[in-house]
Amino acid sequence: MLTIYNTLTKTKEPFKPLDGNNVRMYVCGMTVYDYCHLGHGRSMVAFDLATRWLRKSGYNLTYVRNITDIDDKIINRANESGETFDALTARMIDAMHEDERRLNILPPDQEPRATDHIAGMHAMIQTLIDKGYAYAPGNGDVYYRVGKFVGYGKLSRKKIEDLRIGARIEVGEAKQDPLDFVLWKGVKPGEPSWESPWGHGRPGWHIECSVMSTCCLGESFDIHGGGSDLEFPHHENEIAQSEAATGKPYANAWMHCGMIRINGEKMSKSLNNFFTIRDVLEKYHPEVVRYLLVASHYRSAINYSEDSLRDAKGALERFYHALRGLPRVPASGGDAFVERFTAAMNDDFGTPEACAVLFDLVREINRLRESDVSAAAGLAGRLRELGDVLGVLQLEADDFLRAGAEGKVDAAQVEGLIQARLQARADKNWGESDRIRDQLTAMGVVLEDSKGGTTWRLAD
Repeated sequence: MLTIYNTLTKTKEPFKPLDGNNVRMYVCGMTVYDYCHLGHGRSMVAFDLATRWLRKSGYNLTYVRNITDIDDKIINRANESGETFDALTARMIDAMHEDERRLNILPPDQEPRATDHIAGMHAMIQTLIDKGYAYAPGNGDVYYRVGKFVGYGKLSRKKIEDLRIGARIEVGEAKQDPLDFVLWKGVKPGEPSWESPWGHGRPGWHIECSVMSTCCLGESFDIHGGGSDLEFPHHENEIAQSEAATGKPYANAWMHCGMIRINGEKMSKSLNNFFTIRDVLEKYHPEVVRYLLVASHYRSAINYSEDSLRDAKGALERFYHALRGLPRVPASGGDAFVERFTAAMNDDFGTPEACAVLFDLVREINRLRESDVSAAAGLAGRLRELGDVLGVLQLEADDFLRAGAEGKVDAAQVEGLIQARLQARADKNWGESDRIRDQLTAMGVVLEDSKGGTTWRLAD
């Protein structure tokens, strides 16, 4: 049985959908004011992995991941670039989708945008006002009354009295309590705005996700996910808004993925220590980047470095070398490997243990390939099948191993030299054979001789 670590209860719990075999999952997506950095990629890949395993396990999953297409950062960036906010967000959404495709991330079933749900935000805000959980001070803003919600802090384990220490009301705010947060922002000169019962303005960030999630998945759903940096205040505020408005539990389980770190600090645009996904993909194959992101447990932090990417590349090369030269046939054999892989993934999506199973499977393939090609090929099919759960190992082995060769070597010349070397070996002309190998080495080509013939790849 699948167990998931629930941030709300701080324990691993057996996963039981609220509605039979149907699973509803909402994940906080991108604020689209710039290109996605690798930290965003970590969240996208983590929940893509959960999506793949839930479906592989037979669940009927509806996966919703939103787009925040209006907020302060978007407005400021649009002003800097001299374009409208919607032109900026359209460009960044296209770029985000391109990054996702390159990282083999499956698209969500629904991808709601905040600006398409303004009317729903008005309705929920009005409900909160009617119930006494929100107030409009008359300046165009609407605030959530944090002190009224009894369960505030239950996700992050923060206490209201501790949060009040040092909290203050900023100049221009009309809050009754420093902890109250904005649901609707009154219009400011030059900003995009929408008409509302409280005057022209735009939504606060937290109300957007409460409305989009409940609109797409209902008032209560199975899984809510996002990065660990969203646990407080964003997800805490979502709970307060949604449960106060509906009177029902919001999300049954909360999943939070760890951050990408650089020198011990979270990768973020605010700290200016980030690498965009496209920056990294200029240097490394997309599957290498994806493997880096899936090889660590989704809840753990990943320390980004050139060494970690080289390690990920080396791991994939081992897998693809095992697949190389074996015919593509349906998966067969390896039931014990499947059982171990399944147990690992059912334990809160335990990818480190699942990857260890793949390495063991590779060793068995290599052991069999010289003595029983049929059995080795069946296990190679199994390796691809399990790799697909992680979103890797679906390429032709040579395509991966020779990635980046274009423009560096002439493949036809390499193949010609290999054939000349094979002929020299057949003629027992070892000197000529060694000379050709040295020539290829000087070109940056690594030869690999096996019973099935000679293959090549570029040196690291």
